[in-house]
Amino acid sequence: MSGSAQKAVLKPSLDFQTHLVRLEAQGLLIRVDRPINKDTELHPLVRCQFLGGIPEGDRRAFLFTNVVDSNGRRYDIPVAVGALAASPKIYAVGMGCAVEEIGAAWTHAIANPIAPILVNSPACQEVVITGDELRKPGGGLASLPVPISTPGFDAAPYLTATLCITRDPETGIRNMGTYRGALKATDRLGVRMSSRIGGAGGDLHWVKYRERKEPMPCAI
Repeated sequence: MSGSAQKAVLKPSLDFQTHLVRLEAQGLLIRVDRPINKDTELHPLVRCQFLGGIPEGDRRAFLFTNVVDSNGRRYDIPVAVGALAASPKIYAVGMGCAVEEIGAAWTHAIANPIAPILVNSPACQEVVITGDELRKPGGGLASLPVPISTPGFDAAPYLTATLCITRDPETGIRNMGTYRGALKATDRLGVRMSSRIGGAGGDLHWVKYRERKEPMPCAI
């Protein structure tokens, strides 16, 4: 295979569905179609490969297409676990490069940031739920098949890669961070914005809003 052809094959996909197809084509994804309880079974099944002595190179991503909960509710949204970084091979597919090139690709990306592009109709806002639809029983955030990460220990289902955008009430500058979000209600997450030296952006914004006694606007 020529160098140009190899680069075309390794070109990363920005579409997650295409990424899953590529993983499955390379034997890196296991599809589970039988009912799986998101509250008791889903994460423990995936975690077995990390605790059961399976070599790192043999670990797989999982796609659960028939997700239920302990109350018998059936969800129409599949759940993918480990599809980004369960193994170096899986990570490399997402990066669009060979495993040995991952470090150099990150170094280049950090040194050459891409300027943001303003769009009017982002794909992430194709579905927007507000008002009574957000608060109805089983609606809003509760309509998502959020798994319980560690059954018997976690206080709630957790979104482990929640992308949160907050705004500084004084400067208007936004902060974007990935925080762990506990599902507390159909319209509420308990987000762990840990404070740290120098301050985590979202946490500092919350402190300012708290002092002003105003609710902090937060897009998730």
